[in-house]
Amino acid sequence: MPLNCAAIAPELIESELFGHVRGAYTGATSAREGLFLYARGGTLFLDEIAEMPLALQARLLRVLEERRIRPVGSEQEQEVDVRVVAATNRSLEEEVAAGRFRPDLYHRLRVVECRLPPLRERPEDVPMLIHHYVRELAQQLGLPPIEINTACLHRLQAYDWPGNVRELKNLVERSLIMGYLCHDGCATTMPPAAPTPPSSDTHEPLDQVEKRHCLHVLGVCGGNKSEAARRLGISRKTLERKCLAWGVQ
Repeated sequence: MPLNCAAIAPELIESELFGHVRGAYTGATSAREGLFLYARGGTLFLDEIAEMPLALQARLLRVLEERRIRPVGSEQEQEVDVRVVAATNRSLEEEVAAGRFRPDLYHRLRVVECRLPPLRERPEDVPMLIHHYVRELAQQLGLPPIEINTACLHRLQAYDWPGNVRELKNLVERSLIMGYLCHDGCATTMPPAAPTPPSSDTHEPLDQVEKRHCLHVLGVCGGNKSEAARRLGISRKTLERKCLAWGVQ
């Protein structure tokens, strides 16, 4: 059961983790179990743990040590049996030294530590990750996969990837939408069934790229505008408005 501590307002993380009873705060019209109970007997993954407020770090430490939680607004404690895995892209040693992370929680979490080097320090992983995301995202977007030649892979391996794996994934997604991969002057070849990418001395207008992509997804969905809109991440009304502007029924 995952929880991204950076994606939730600090005042809501406590309720997400431990749950709350009815009337615990304004808007709590019914009781709700937290992730510690949802994940009972399993694993709770706390991503970006360094973003957790200090006050909540103290509560988390107590839960890890006593294996009991108390929902927000409740006086009753409940036993929990959950494995906790935490991750962060920051140095927790530096966060502890700066007073932003509790040293006792740091040592309590550091039972088994796995350090994953940034992508720039493991260029041998770049081809594997690119091929993985090409397959995954092509299926999600309903687009044909792209082929990456050896020269392009070598250039991508030499790039320092300041945005790490997220940057690589975004590059692949953008490349699938555009129909070709281009990074720092590095172009790919296309499979025969795929559209020919624009030449290096021309730039396809953004609205044409959007139209081509939307119509392709619409075709993949057999003309089902609701499904196509879902895959595109837009509303059906927005897609219908675009189709009307393009003269597509």
